[in-house]
Amino acid sequence: MSAPDKPPVEPSALSAGAAESPAPPEPYAGRFDLEGRGLRERAARGVIVNSAFQVGIVGLGLIRNVAIAAFLTASEFGLWGLIVTTLLTLVWLKQIGIGDKYLQQDEPDQVLAFQKAFTLELAYSAIFFVLTVIALPVYAAIYGREEIIVPGLILALALPVSALQTPLWIPFREMRFVRQRVLESVDPVVGTLLVFTLAIAGAGYWSLVIGLVAGTFAGALVAVATCPYPLAIRYDRGTLREYVGFSWPLFVSKASGLIAVQGTVIIGNRAVGLAGIGAIGLAGQVAKFGDQVDGIIGRTIYPAVCAVKDRLDLLHETFVKSNRLALMWGMPFGIGLALFAPDLIDFVLGSSWREAELLLQAFGIVFAFRQVGFNWMLFFSARGNTRPVAVEGILIVVGWAVVTAPLLIAFGLTGYAIGAAATVVIQLAVRAYFLANLFDGFSFLSHLARAVAPTVVAAAAVLGSRLLIGGDRSAGLAAAELALYLVVTVVATLFFERDLLREIAGYLRARRDSAEPAAQDAPAPVAQGT
Repeated sequence: MSAPDKPPVEPSALSAGAAESPAPPEPYAGRFDLEGRGLRERAARGVIVNSAFQVGIVGLGLIRNVAIAAFLTASEFGLWGLIVTTLLTLVWLKQIGIGDKYLQQDEPDQVLAFQKAFTLELAYSAIFFVLTVIALPVYAAIYGREEIIVPGLILALALPVSALQTPLWIPFREMRFVRQRVLESVDPVVGTLLVFTLAIAGAGYWSLVIGLVAGTFAGALVAVATCPYPLAIRYDRGTLREYVGFSWPLFVSKASGLIAVQGTVIIGNRAVGLAGIGAIGLAGQVAKFGDQVDGIIGRTIYPAVCAVKDRLDLLHETFVKSNRLALMWGMPFGIGLALFAPDLIDFVLGSSWREAELLLQAFGIVFAFRQVGFNWMLFFSARGNTRPVAVEGILIVVGWAVVTAPLLIAFGLTGYAIGAAATVVIQLAVRAYFLANLFDGFSFLSHLARAVAPTVVAAAAVLGSRLLIGGDRSAGLAAAELALYLVVTVVATLFFERDLLREIAGYLRARRDSAEPAAQDAPAPVAQGT
């Protein structure tokens, strides 16, 4: 595999000392109004302020997908897992970066650019709706579960409707995050309210089906009503070729994920039964939660990354700091899940989920280490090089076929947990290779060590308290240990990451230095190997 091209870094108005050229440099023109702030401050404030807002929405989704298990049996949750896994893995193929390419483009006519992107998204969504309708009976036959067809067809209605949420890309590209997040929240909030209302009424897994579809319709209605550009069909062959060149590696990656996930469900349905599939689905919600929260940080800074995509020094700094911010919560969350999974089952979910205990613990550890370098592809996408993600996808599906599938057949859920650990090792190796080629002096191991340090201290405190106290566990003791874990994590993070947190706090104070507007975009010193 050849190393990505590294063009020479040219001096620009982003560099320190460019105060004599206060006007925003060319990459910013037509993209967004910085409103007197530097791009660094705008991006940092967007990550912190709007991430905090969106974490609530993602947390709402986690609560919905986990707490709903209290209203369903493990078999009912397993059946829902078959339905949603079948559809979501097909939807993965639909997410091939049309929105990412729209954010990256710099066309002079942004109304036309949006309409062309909307046309491609609508056409692709319609194609996948038809494919889903055809595929559902096939999957039902493979699983031997005809009962997934009708709810699956109803859920599939969300595919073409979701294309009408394309107007949300516009405030995203303009870095108007509050507007974007408020509009985005309509879908999950409406959906969650309906899910719990119907679940309490005894609708079973139908509460999830109806609630999720209704949320998609509500989100689309609000997006269309607030769209600043007229919706129109605009087809252009040149645009199609450009988008295809950007998207085909993402399609390969999604197809690889589809093979791995669908293969797991097909094999798991026969190897561990519906209850086992339910356990896999519950553990999968942890990974989904992590991907959603990671996406908050990554997607927030993506427009700014696109604006400075030719500045490797700024890209390096942005990658390191954004990943450190994500690891401040991701690493403690994953390790915390591994430590407290038995308590989650004993005192929240109930003994019927005992089979999922080991898998939840394993997925907690896997999730924690998956956070290292989580947003690496964001920077390659901004530079128009999406091929590394295809490499990762192919290697993951090979690892699944060689390791995960045989172990799932031979050892059930334990084998699946080992396979998940092997997958994250592959992911980290791929990230380390490509990042080292893109950023001179980047050390993946040093980056990992910094991420682990606060959580090691917190985990040691909890394990030490368990050795000292011993005896039977109670809900009160579990809550006290969780509080200890959280407090120690916060204190250790403040100690190890105090400089970065101090910098972020400065951005949140919204300081504006009108005398040196360009200097705020100058790259701060980044220690090599961090």
